[in-house]
Amino acid sequence: MKTTEKTTEKTNFANGYSEVNGLKMYYEVYGQGKPLVLIHGGGSTIQTSFEKVIPLFAKNRKVIAVELQAHGRTSDRNQDLSFEQDADDVAALLKNLHIGKADFFGFSNGGTTVLQIVIRHPEIVDKIVLGSALSKRNGVPDWFWEFMEQATLENMPEQLKTGYRETASNPEGLQVMHDRDAKRMIHFKDIPDEKIKAIQAPALIIIGDKDIILPEHALEMHRQIVNSQLAIIPGGHGEYIGEITTLDADFKESTLVVPLIEKFLDKKAN
Repeated sequence: MKTTEKTTEKTNFANGYSEVNGLKMYYEVYGQGKPLVLIHGGGSTIQTSFEKVIPLFAKNRKVIAVELQAHGRTSDRNQDLSFEQDADDVAALLKNLHIGKADFFGFSNGGTTVLQIVIRHPEIVDKIVLGSALSKRNGVPDWFWEFMEQATLENMPEQLKTGYRETASNPEGLQVMHDRDAKRMIHFKDIPDEKIKAIQAPALIIIGDKDIILPEHALEMHRQIVNSQLAIIPGGHGEYIGEITTLDADFKESTLVVPLIEKFLDKKAN
């Protein structure tokens, strides 16, 4: 495992690669304090999902941001993506980094990965934040599955393609990442109710009111996870964290939900 120190215009951070289950897994570490692990969305990198919120979270806590198999700077392995494997990879990375327990914030596909982390590795989880997370196929409109069946690299948002090319050591991997993500979603299987209901970790569920994730789905998860809170925020998929495809000239940092998330993370258990 190799870690280096870097400085950006905004903040200092350490980054490196760790050997994880046959991957060279890329990660970045910002700030000091209690660990918060950030897990990006499908087709994304650390920066395309979380660039706007990392400096805010890093003021008060130790932020560990990861890139999953075939995404960004992390290598691919010769197998399809799965949320279960992603969860195991994150757990192994934290073990390598000597982090015994952490809070987790996953956005979109990253939220589904966080669900698998808390299901498969509950001992490493304190609190979870599920941003636009999907646990069942009926959690999105029918058109979404038709769209995924027809998905092509040409239809991928330009901001995500640019984000990949700016970070990846092998630009040819963009097609691989796209195809692996699309295949995983086409074959998405519901997480069984009993596994969701067994989650004991405090959870904050967030969606936008114009999200891909249906409000009914977020409400169902809220009802199933015994110690959970639900927030429906004005805006689209990821707008509440400044995800790159949602940014426009009117973007204001004050619209981000970091204070809401920090209030949840900082609250002491009863």
